Amino acid sequence: MRTSLKFEFVEFLPLDLEEGILYITIAYKAAAHLCACGCGNKVLTPITPHDWKITYDGNSISVSPSIGNWSFNCKSHYWIRRNKIIEAPSWSQEKIDYVRKKDTKKKEKFFKRKNNNN
Repeated sequence: MRTSLKFEFVEFLPLDLEEGILYITIAYKAAAHLCACGCGNKVLTPITPHDWKITYDGNSISVSPSIGNWSFNCKSHYWIRRNKIIEAPSWSQEKIDYVRKKDTKKKEKFFKRKNNNN
């Protein structure tokens, strides 16, 4: 497992990601990096009120909530805090399914509220 990431603010996310770099595009509200476990899978994190948030303190980047790569064979799970990778405990399939269902409901509620305000 990788222990840290550098970051780059970019206009567009590159097609070929470099190991150890978190690419962030403010214009397209997204970030991407290669999985911290080293498997080589591309991890895309949408930056939205109902997905991930990125905090930049002028020197480092933090991403919340944690990144759970449940669709990958590696099933890696980690936080990015002040450019550091912090490995998280593995989750059971039951917990993964529960959190996915909860996230879906949260997004449905967000979009329903947003559509009702328009």
